[in-house]
Amino acid sequence: MVKHVILWTLKDEFKNSAEIKAGIKSGLEGLKGRIPGLIDIMVNINPLASSNCDVMLDSCFEDEASLKGYSVNPAHVEVANTRVRPFTASRTCMDYEV
Repeated sequence: MVKHVILWTLKDEFKNSAEIKAGIKSGLEGLKGRIPGLIDIMVNINPLASSNCDVMLDSCFEDEASLKGYSVNPAHVEVANTRVRPFTASRTCMDYEV
């Protein structure tokens, strides 16, 4: 299995927007069951004050090929382009085998 973890920092004007965070969460978690090889997906939008990011994606795929397919899947691309990228200032990603 492959874990795919992303940490985003929101643009300053969206940092306190519960609506934007909820949209990211519902959009990404709504991909479960729609992407071949996606085993699980969870988005955390409630970091502790000690955190230096605003949103975390924690997802699991059958294998690296499934992760690559996810990145170009039209359903994922739509969510990324409409609910994530317009509101984020930075993105950090780590993929690893489990």
